[in-house]
Amino acid sequence: MKKLSYLIGMIALVISACQAKQAKKDEIKMNPLAEEVKMEFVRSWEAYKKYAWGHDVLLPLSKSYQNWYKESLHISPIDAYSTMKVMGLDEQAKEVEKYVIDSISWDKDLFVKTFEVNIRIMGGLLAMYEYTYDPKLLLKAEDFGKRMLKAFDSPTGLPYYWVNLKTGETKGSKINLAEAASYMLELGILSYYTGDPIYYQTAKKANMAIWERRSDINLVADLIDVETGEWLNDHSHICSGADSYYEYLYKSMLLFGDKDSQKMWDESIKAINNYVADESEETLWYGRVNMNTAKRDCIDPHTGRQLAKVVTLYDAFFQSILALNGDLRRAEKTQDTWNKLWNKYGLEPMIYDYQQEEPTYPVYDLNPEIIESAYYLYHITGKKKFYNMVDQYWSDIKKYCRTEIAFSSVEDVRTMEKKDYMPTFFFAETLKYLYLTFTKETGVFNLDDYVFNTEAHPFAKNSFDSAKVKTNLGLE
Repeated sequence: MKKLSYLIGMIALVISACQAKQAKKDEIKMNPLAEEVKMEFVRSWEAYKKYAWGHDVLLPLSKSYQNWYKESLHISPIDAYSTMKVMGLDEQAKEVEKYVIDSISWDKDLFVKTFEVNIRIMGGLLAMYEYTYDPKLLLKAEDFGKRMLKAFDSPTGLPYYWVNLKTGETKGSKINLAEAASYMLELGILSYYTGDPIYYQTAKKANMAIWERRSDINLVADLIDVETGEWLNDHSHICSGADSYYEYLYKSMLLFGDKDSQKMWDESIKAINNYVADESEETLWYGRVNMNTAKRDCIDPHTGRQLAKVVTLYDAFFQSILALNGDLRRAEKTQDTWNKLWNKYGLEPMIYDYQQEEPTYPVYDLNPEIIESAYYLYHITGKKKFYNMVDQYWSDIKKYCRTEIAFSSVEDVRTMEKKDYMPTFFFAETLKYLYLTFTKETGVFNLDDYVFNTEAHPFAKNSFDSAKVKTNLGLE
C-alpha cells in the first residue's frame, strides 16, 4: 500500500512538474513584446494591402504608394513573406504565394538595379520555395535568375548596375563593392535547387575578379569599373557600398563550405581588423582607409571631406558577422559603440562623423542592422543586455516612427520629423529581428539552424546536402 501511495505521489510530482514546465513555456511564448511586434506587422501589412497593393512600397503618411520603376516589381509582398512564415502568419503567406504564382511576370521592359533585386526578389523567392517546395515558385525564381545573369555579361565578369528584365540589355559600368560581388548566396541557392552550376559559378567569378584586384595588404576599394576592372578610388571600408561583400564571403563559406570563400574571408577579416578598425579605450568603429597604404587620409572628391571618421548605420551589421566568426570581444565592443550612438538621438542617423560627433545625413530609414547584431549577440552570448537593447530600439521606433496606419522613416533624428516612406526591408528585416529577439527563449526558431541573406530571408542549413552542394554548385 505504501509503495502504491509512493508511486501515485511520484506520478503526481511528474505531472505537476510537466504542467509547470508547460505553463512556463506558454508564458514565454506569450511575451507581450513579441505579440506586439506581430500585431504591428499585421497592422502595417493590412495598410499596405489597403493603400499600396500591387505596388512596391507603402507611403504611410499620405496613405499612398510608390514603385521603384515605371512598373511594380511587387517587392513588399516578396520581402514580407519570410517574416510571415517566421511569425506563423500562414494565411497571409498563402495569399502571397498565390499572388506570386498567378499574378506576377518578370517579362517586363524595365531596367532594374541588379544588386537590389537580387537580395530582395531572388532572395525572397528562394525563401518562399524553401518553405513550400512548390515547383511553380522555383520556376519563378529560375526565370528571374536567367534574366539576372545577363547583367554579368561584361569583360570582367562583374555585373552591370542595371539590367533590362525583358531584353537583357545592360548599362551602368561604375558600381560599388557590394553591387559587384554580393551574389554568391542567392545564386548558390538557386544552383542548388535547379541543379545548374551556372548561377553560382557566375556569382563566384565576380567575387574572384574583385579578389584578384586586392592590394598588397589584402584590402579592396569600394568603386570599380566593370568593363576595365580598374578601381575608381582607393577607399577601403566595411560601410554601406561594401558591407554585403564581406557578409557573403563569410556566409558562402558557412552555408556551402566553399574553401575559396573561406580563404578570402580569413585574409580579409585579418586585414580589416589590422587596418580598418579604429579602436579607442571606449569605442570601436570601422572607418575608412586607403586600400594600398592603410592611411586614414581618404578624401571624398565630391565634398572634400575626410572619410576616415565617417560611418553609416548600415555598418552596424558587422558585429553580427564578428560574433558568428567567434570574435566576441570586438563584436560586443562595436555593438556598445553603436548603441551609444542610438541612445544619443533615440534613433540612428544614416551617416555619422564620429570624429566631429555629428550626423552628416540625419535620416533614419527604419533600418534593422543594429537590431540584427543585438539579436545575434543575445543568441550567442545569452547576455540580457542585448535583449534590453532591442527592447529600447523597439520602444523608440514606436515612439518616433509609428503612424496612424503603419511606420515611417524619419527625416532628421535631431527633430524626429517624419518622412513619407516605409522601406520594404522594414517588413523583411526590422520586424523579423525584433520578433526573433523577443521569442528567442521559446526555441521555436534557432539561429544556429539558419543562414540569413542580407535581406534577412532565412535558409535552413539542413536543407543543403554537402555532396549535392558540391555537384550542383560546381565546387568539385
